[in-house]
Amino acid sequence: MTSQLSTDVYDSDLRRRPLITEFQNFWRYRGLIKLLVVRDLTVRYKRSVLGVWWTVLNPMLTIAVLWIVFSNFFGRGGGIGEPYIVYLTAGILIATYFTQGVIAAGSAIVNSRNVLIKIYIPPEIFSLSAGVAAATHFLLSMVPLLILQVLTGQGIPWTVILVPIPLVLMLMLVTGLGLLIASAAVYFRDVLDIARVITQLLNYLIPTFWTIDFIEDSPTALALVEANPVYSFLVVFRSWAYGGLSPRPWMLAMMVGSAVLALVLGVYVFSRNWRRVVVRL
Repeated sequence: MTSQLSTDVYDSDLRRRPLITEFQNFWRYRGLIKLLVVRDLTVRYKRSVLGVWWTVLNPMLTIAVLWIVFSNFFGRGGGIGEPYIVYLTAGILIATYFTQGVIAAGSAIVNSRNVLIKIYIPPEIFSLSAGVAAATHFLLSMVPLLILQVLTGQGIPWTVILVPIPLVLMLMLVTGLGLLIASAAVYFRDVLDIARVITQLLNYLIPTFWTIDFIEDSPTALALVEANPVYSFLVVFRSWAYGGLSPRPWMLAMMVGSAVLALVLGVYVFSRNWRRVVVRL
């Protein structure tokens, strides 16, 4: 890997085959992606006493605060069959995965400027590795959710083995959106701040701490929530992680469709602009 990286150079005449070249790069540099993910997990908490356990503790602190604030309001007969703490935890995990994944993937190329201007590495590798790191954080954060399911009597259904499906599809979604953001962020750094605001708004438009029956009397609000692609991920994840249920087919279709569309569009746009992205770093 080292010898390969040291001999590769940026070639201004290099032509890419949109989508094909990028997916070939994802496979060719899989070893580097693994190293970047490990670096993210180790360097981020290098001087921390708890280390990587902050990955679990951070969302749990947020969940604890929201549970204290909203449990009496939404947790009593709020139209959910599961304990509110389980419902809330699952919602926060999906929302955090989406927000952190999109922003990390979108800013990864800009943040890796010092590396990219010295040696040739396909820039999209950094966005994908950021998405994989977010997926890894999500997997670690699922540990307390499973513990809560056992402690509250909700149990762990067999459908939990299907959770990797929305996990991988969410990785496709955040990587695709991240590449779109990265393509624009090299021109205007403000794009990253705008993306943070938009991702937060999208998270508020899904029932993470509130319940869907809260807006059942408003067809417009309900349609707005159901049009949010993250909502389909949330419903499917809750159904499989602790519900033991089969999601409605249109939810599965929306989840798969939004993930594939985002990845294809993000990779294609980046492929058409990758030279300008590198030059403007």
